[in-house]
Amino acid sequence: MAHKKIAGWQFTGQNGEFSLEQPDRSSFLYFPLVNEGGMMSSVTPQLHGQVTSGHNTFLTPPLSVEDLHNSRASRNFWVYIDGKGAWSAAGNSARQHAEAYSETADDSLLEAGLLWHKVTRENRQLGIKAEVTSLVPVGSDKVELMKVVLTNMGTGEILITPTAAIPLYARSADDLRDHRHVTSLLNRIYTLDYGVEVQPALSFDERGHRVNHTSYGVFGAEEDGALPVGFFPVQEEFIGEGGSLDWPEAVVWNAEPQSGRDGALHSEGYEALGGIRFASVPLLPGQSRSYVVVMVIGNDRIDVEELMGKYGSAAAFDAELTANKQFWADKVNTVSFHTGDDSADQWMKWVTLQPVLRRLYGNSFLPYHDYGRGGRGWRDLWQDCLALLIMEPEDVRSLLLNNYAGVRIDGSNATIIGQHPGEFIADRNNIPRVWMDHGAWPFMTTLLYLNQSGDLDFLLQEQTYFRDSFMSRCRERDSSWEPAAGSSLRTSAGEVYTGTILEHILLQNLVPFFNVGEHNNILLEGADWNDGLDMAAQRGESVTFTAFYGDNLYELSELLRTLKDRTGSGTLELAEEMLLLLDSLGESVDYASVSAKQERLNRYYAAAPNRVSGIRAELKLEQVADDLARKAEWIFSHLRSNEWVESVHGGGWFNGYYNNDGERVEGETAGGVRMTLTGQVFPLLGRAAAPEQIPHMIASVERNLFDAVIGYRLNSDFGGIQQNLGRAFGFAFGHKENGAMFSHMTVMYGNALYKRGYVREGYKVLDSLYSLSVNFELSRMYPGIPEYINEKGRGMYTYLTGSASWLLLTMVTEVFGVKGLLGDLLLAPKLVKEQFDAQGRASIKTLFAGRELEVVYTSTGSAEYGEYQIHGITLNGAVVTLQRVSEGVLIPRAVLQALPEGQVHELKVELA
Repeated sequence: MAHKKIAGWQFTGQNGEFSLEQPDRSSFLYFPLVNEGGMMSSVTPQLHGQVTSGHNTFLTPPLSVEDLHNSRASRNFWVYIDGKGAWSAAGNSARQHAEAYSETADDSLLEAGLLWHKVTRENRQLGIKAEVTSLVPVGSDKVELMKVVLTNMGTGEILITPTAAIPLYARSADDLRDHRHVTSLLNRIYTLDYGVEVQPALSFDERGHRVNHTSYGVFGAEEDGALPVGFFPVQEEFIGEGGSLDWPEAVVWNAEPQSGRDGALHSEGYEALGGIRFASVPLLPGQSRSYVVVMVIGNDRIDVEELMGKYGSAAAFDAELTANKQFWADKVNTVSFHTGDDSADQWMKWVTLQPVLRRLYGNSFLPYHDYGRGGRGWRDLWQDCLALLIMEPEDVRSLLLNNYAGVRIDGSNATIIGQHPGEFIADRNNIPRVWMDHGAWPFMTTLLYLNQSGDLDFLLQEQTYFRDSFMSRCRERDSSWEPAAGSSLRTSAGEVYTGTILEHILLQNLVPFFNVGEHNNILLEGADWNDGLDMAAQRGESVTFTAFYGDNLYELSELLRTLKDRTGSGTLELAEEMLLLLDSLGESVDYASVSAKQERLNRYYAAAPNRVSGIRAELKLEQVADDLARKAEWIFSHLRSNEWVESVHGGGWFNGYYNNDGERVEGETAGGVRMTLTGQVFPLLGRAAAPEQIPHMIASVERNLFDAVIGYRLNSDFGGIQQNLGRAFGFAFGHKENGAMFSHMTVMYGNALYKRGYVREGYKVLDSLYSLSVNFELSRMYPGIPEYINEKGRGMYTYLTGSASWLLLTMVTEVFGVKGLLGDLLLAPKLVKEQFDAQGRASIKTLFAGRELEVVYTSTGSAEYGEYQIHGITLNGAVVTLQRVSEGVLIPRAVLQALPEGQVHELKVELA
C-alpha cells in the first residue's frame, strides 16, 4: 500500500500548543505526562503508553516503542451503543483497526500543550464523538487523570453504555518476562465504590522477596461524581474465552458487570483490570456526558474517598487542567525567544521543556528509553545543569556541590547515582569501568555557573570524595574496603577527608593528562562521550577529549589567576599527594615521553591508594596556574602537530581516535573516508584548533559528513563492524551512534562554530536541525529535538536528550549573546538577518542576577552579523553607559541587582 502523505502538526497558540489531524496514522508517536512528585507517564493518540513511578512500580505494563502498535493493552474507554455495537473512544478496537484506512474510519484530531494531551475522535456512521483529555496533575500525588466527553453527533437519540478498561500490571518491570504468571499469583484485587485496587502480597525483584506495600488503582466517576454501577476486576473474565483486550466479550456482548463495592477482597492470583462500568444513559442529538478516570500509585492502601473527593468530577479535572497549564507555562517561559519565525520560537518552548523532562524521567520510562532503570548517569548530572543554570538557577549551586561528592581520589567517579542529591552508590554489578570523558564535564558546567553568578567562593567550598572497592581508575581492587565502611574517602587515620571544590576539579583534569596511550593522547578506557566506542580499553585513545581536557587546563589556569586577583589570596591548599601531578612545582616530567607520564601517574596511585594522608600542601596560585598553562599549551601543540589529517582535497581535519590495535582511526584511504564529527567539535570548542585550521575543518565536515536528507552525520561510513573500536559500528550505518544525525554533537558543533566566530556556518547547523525536526513528513515526531535522526529522516528517542540543554544554552549565550562574565552581564549578540522580524527586532526573556530581563535587539542598519555592533542601550528607559570589552558590552551585576524583584526589566539594545 502506498504511503499516504498527511499534513504535519501546526502550532495553534502562543504557548507551544499544537494540533495534528489523524495522528494515529503515524507510528511511534508518544507524549510525556509527568509531575515533580514522581509520576511518569506516556500516552499515544490511541491512549497506549505506560504509567509508572519507577522501575519496580508500573501501574500499566512496561513497554518498548514497538509495543505501541503490537500490544492491545491501553487506557481503553469503550462505548456500547444500543443497536450498533462496541466502539472505542481510544480508537483501540479490532473493528477500528480493520477500518483504519477505509471510508468508515474515525476522524481524529490530536491537540496538546504544556503538559496536557487531548484526542478527539468521531465516527460519523455511529454518530458518536469522544474527547479524551489526559494529564498528570502538578504536585506530589502519583496520579494520572483522564476525562472522557461523549457526544451524540447523530440525528436521533442513542443509548450508550460506557466502560473504562485499563490493565493493572501492578509490579516491577523485571517481572514482564521473568515469572510474569508467577507474580500475578501475588495479586490481591479489591473492588471499592469507585473502582479497582490491586496490592500484591509480595514484590519479586532484585531487592529480594519482600512484603509489598505499594498499591495500584483505577477509579472512575461520572461528571457530577456519580458512582459506577459495577466492575470487571479480572482481565481474563473481561475479555472472555478467545477474546482480547481490543475486542472483549464483556463489552461486545454488553455483559453485566460484577458488583461488590465494599472494599472487601474480590479475588487473588489473576491479572487485574481497572474495568469500570458506568450506567447506561440516553443521549439526545448534540447532548454530551463526561466521565473522569483516575489512575493512582499509592504507598499503601489507597484512601479512595479522599482521592475521588480531590479528582473525581469534571469540575475537579478542569481545575487541575488549568493549574497544569499554568505551572508548565511558568516553568518554560522562564526563557523565551522572539525572532522572525514564530514557529521556531514556539518550537523552542518544547526544547526548553526537555531538560526538565530529563531531570524528572532520567533516561528511562519513555517507550524508546526502555533500557533505563531510572536515575541519571554522571554525564547527565552535569550537562542537565547547563539548562538549569538558565531556567532554575537558584537550585544549581547545591546540585553542583552535591555532585562533586561523586569524585574519586584517582580522578574517576561514581557511576551509580542514588535517588537523592549527592547520593552515590558503589557498583552493585561489580563491573569495573571508567568513561574517560567524565572528568571533563564538571568544570565546564562549574565555569558556566561561576560566570553566571560570580560566586568564586564556591571553589573554596569543602566536599567529600567517593570511595568504593575500585582504585587506580578501576585497574585495581581495594581488598580492604568493606561496604559497611561507607562510601566516603578517609585519611590514614580513618577520618573522613574533605577537599575544596577547586581541589576536586584540579584532580579530575590533572590525572587524565598523565593517563596516556602510546601516541601520547589520553586513553579511551571504557569509552568517551560516545558510549558506543567501548571496545578499545587497552590501546584506544580519545584525541578529541584530549583537546577538551587541554582547554579545561587552560581555563583553570586563567581562573586561578582571577581568583588571586579577586580574593587577594596568593595561595591554595591541596592534598599533598597532588604535588606529584603538579610536576613543574617539583620534579618535572618530560611531556613528550609516554613512559614518563605513565610512571608519574603510577607514583600518584601508589601515594593515594584509596586513602590520603590528610596533610595539605600550601601552594602559590601563580605557580599552579603556570603548571596548568604549561600542560595546556603542550596539548595544543601536540594535537596540531601530530593529529592533523591531511586531505587530498587540500586542508584537512583532526583525527579523533586510535583503536585497540593502536591505529589511527580517521583519514582518507583507498577504502574511503573515515571521519568523525566529534573529532572536530572539541578542538573547535576550545583552543586546540588553530585559527588557520578552522576553515579547512568546516570544509571537510561539509564534504564528508553533511547529508542533505539527515543533516550532519556523527561519522562517515567506516565500512563494517569495528571490534577494535566499539559496538557502535555494529549498528546499521545511518542509525544511532553510527552515522546518524546525532543531535547532541550537531548542536555542540554549532555552538563551537559560534564560539569561534563562524556565525553564518553555526546558524546553518542549528537551522538544519530545526528543519529536520519539524519536517513531519519525514521526522514523524512532535515538537522538540530528538536524540538522533535516522537514515530515513525519522526523529528517534524523543524528549530525553542532553542536546536540548546544549541547544538552549547556545541560543541564550551565543545566538542572543546574553551571558555572564564572572557575575557581570555580557551582551554579545550573534544574530543573523533571518532572525530579526519585519520591524528589525529580535528579543529574549531570561533570568540573570536573580532578575527577569527582556533583552530587545533592534537593528537600525544592517541586520547581518559582522556588519553591526551595539550602538546604545537603555535599561527601563534609562540610558546605560557603554562599557565595551573585547566580546561585547558589559553591564555590572550591581546595576541589575539594584533593580526591584518580581517584574520584567527591559534592556533595549540598538544595533547599528
